[in-house]
Amino acid sequence: MVQKTLTRMDLSEAVFREVGLSRNESADLVETVLDLMSDALVEGEQVKISSFGTFSIRDKAARVGRNPKTGEEVPINPRRVLTFRPSHLMKDRVAAGNKG
Repeated sequence: MVQKTLTRMDLSEAVFREVGLSRNESADLVETVLDLMSDALVEGEQVKISSFGTFSIRDKAARVGRNPKTGEEVPINPRRVLTFRPSHLMKDRVAAGNKG
C-alpha cells in the first residue's frame, strides 16, 4: 500500500480548481480555516465539521507509567491532547473503501 499525505498545498490546489479563486487566495483561505480551527482548539472549544468529524481537546491527569523495557515506574505529567472522533458517515465511507 502506497501512502500519500494530503498537504496544505493539496488543499489549496483543490480550492483553486473547484472554487475558482486564485492560487494565492486559495492558499490564504486554507490557512485562515486551519488557523480558526487551531485557535478554537487552543481555547478549549470543539471543532465539529458536519459529515466529517469532531476535533476536541482532552485533559489527561498525571499518572504512573511503566518503562516496558526495564519495568521501572515513571511519572507521566498531566497534559492536553487533541482527539478526533469521525462521524458515522466518515466511518462508513472509510470502511467502504477497504472492501475494494
